[in-house]
Amino acid sequence: MVKLTLIARVTDGLPLAEGLDDGRDLKDAEFYKQQAKALFKNLSKGHNEASRMSIETGPYVFHYIIEGRVCYLTMCDRSYPKKLAFQYLEDLKNEFERVNGSQIETAARPYAFIKFDTFIQKTRKLYLDTRTQRNLAKLNDELYEVHQIMTRNVQEVLGVGEKLDQVSQMSSRLTSESRIYADKARDLNRQALIRKWAPVAIVLGVVFLLFWVRKKIW
Repeated sequence: MVKLTLIARVTDGLPLAEGLDDGRDLKDAEFYKQQAKALFKNLSKGHNEASRMSIETGPYVFHYIIEGRVCYLTMCDRSYPKKLAFQYLEDLKNEFERVNGSQIETAARPYAFIKFDTFIQKTRKLYLDTRTQRNLAKLNDELYEVHQIMTRNVQEVLGVGEKLDQVSQMSSRLTSESRIYADKARDLNRQALIRKWAPVAIVLGVVFLLFWVRKKIW
């Protein structure tokens, strides 16, 4: 069964549309939506180059296709046929390109095409029951094959981006720490010079003061 549906621009991960009724009967729906957005973020950084992929997450599977710099993603039960999931995405892609294709690059705000939810919900209902004659025909369609589409684990996919981000954060942290260390080193050197020459300065000051007082008296 289709649980979530999201559409985003690959170049920057901007969400363009979403199935508004999706996830209402789904436990931890917000958690999986955040995972989906993390996947979009990874795609925008070029961490995954496959145009079609299935990604396992808990009891569910994300399926996505990328076409025309747009990612169409859905999350289904693991038992839901992979072929139907991708044909569902193909239907969304074809309609989204037909209706909004010329405006995708200029969209400046999240969910600029939220009205596309109407088509998402209508199409989702067609794919709910895998035993309908329509869906059985799609399952038996030998011209549409999904066996070669790679399946990976969500930790593995997101981990690629996380590791790169960790390296970047570590580099920034080391740079910051080196600056702090340099500042502390300068402070210590300054304190050492003060401790070294302060007694001499005090003695010279006392001698000069005594000499001046003596000169005044005489």
